[in-house]
Amino acid sequence: MQVCVSGLRMINITSKTTDAFKLGLHISLAGMVLGGGVVAGKDWPQFRGPNLDGKSSETGIIKSWETKAPELLWMGEGMGKGYAGVAVVGDRIYTTGNLQAGQGVVAVNAKDGKVLWSTVLTETVPKHMSAGSRCTPTVVGDHLWVTTSNGSIACLTTEGKLVWKKSFADDWGGKMMSGWGYSESVLVDGNAAVCTPGGPDAMMVALEKNTGKELWKCKVPEFGKKGKDGAGYSSVMISMAAGVKQYVQMIGRGVIGVRAADGKFLWGYDNTANNTANISSAYGAGAGLVKLDKDGDGVKATEVYFLNADTLQNHHGGMVLVDGYLYCGHQQNSGELVCLDIKTGKLMWGPVKPPGGGSAAVTYADGHLIFRYQDGLVVLVEATPKECKIKGSFKPQFQEKESWAHPVVSGGRLYLREQDKLMCYQL
Repeated sequence: MQVCVSGLRMINITSKTTDAFKLGLHISLAGMVLGGGVVAGKDWPQFRGPNLDGKSSETGIIKSWETKAPELLWMGEGMGKGYAGVAVVGDRIYTTGNLQAGQGVVAVNAKDGKVLWSTVLTETVPKHMSAGSRCTPTVVGDHLWVTTSNGSIACLTTEGKLVWKKSFADDWGGKMMSGWGYSESVLVDGNAAVCTPGGPDAMMVALEKNTGKELWKCKVPEFGKKGKDGAGYSSVMISMAAGVKQYVQMIGRGVIGVRAADGKFLWGYDNTANNTANISSAYGAGAGLVKLDKDGDGVKATEVYFLNADTLQNHHGGMVLVDGYLYCGHQQNSGELVCLDIKTGKLMWGPVKPPGGGSAAVTYADGHLIFRYQDGLVVLVEATPKECKIKGSFKPQFQEKESWAHPVVSGGRLYLREQDKLMCYQL
């Protein structure tokens, strides 16, 4: 099994992710790793969707925006300030934001965008660079889990009642590698809620999801000189590489694998780490493919290829893997369109001049890629390795600051979070 590592956020692919399983590949490129189990229906219950891979299973969406843009169904407000995405489960939408009293969770009616409830989790509004929330809630059953940008993890009911809360700094000596605030969505795997405080003796921890009781914590040894100590700007994913269930994460020093059963550190790879913010692969870091093999009681990581930053560096906004081909935005603070053969590292097409400005977040649905640029422009691109086929674009009804929240496709609708507002478009 192999893992592709790019320097900031990660995409990790599990045996339950069809494309990756067929290829025998695992990818970790930035702060997202594909993971988890398969979720039935059209819900989008967590960051990057049902399988944490940025892909929707829905079909029948509009295949071209060249003559007509998607119709705006409603625009709600009251989300609070922030860059968090949304989770959609049934007739409810959940997100996080900076509210008047502090940072918290907001629940919205999916029919009209009206706020149903909000629960504040911090005593004041967190202060850090690019202030605002970052975490997309993870919803399982009648509970949800979130992290706050000032460093805490909390469990709430889907009616907004706080069940438990822990502090990364107070409980585990946690810290970030730099000053943009914690930017992690919680991984809920079976009985465990897994997160990354970034502490010297507790880089990653697994907690009993309903009580917050510590199941294990992982101390990460030195495995390279690049990067900085502390947590990175990424979310934990599940991998079955080398036949070992493990949690893969991008931290301040690079990418790590931690055994899911007991928190044992398995392997680390720092060739794509940088000193600013490990999110995807920018800040001059580059990208690489790593092969994971069983090594006694552990797992070893061997680099298969490395691509310098001129060839591939995804600032943030993530990547998607479709039929063995990786699609993403390329270059620092830019979204040049590229398609890469994941097995060989060969560019199939691109870089193509970005239609919008700044970095681009990407989501896949029904044979197409939806790129959302930092300046607000939303672009439809056919997911094919043959050539770059742009199928139209539109500028949403509202745009403020940086449009960093990932586009979400659920129930035939496209959701775009923009600071205090949430827009719903018909696909």
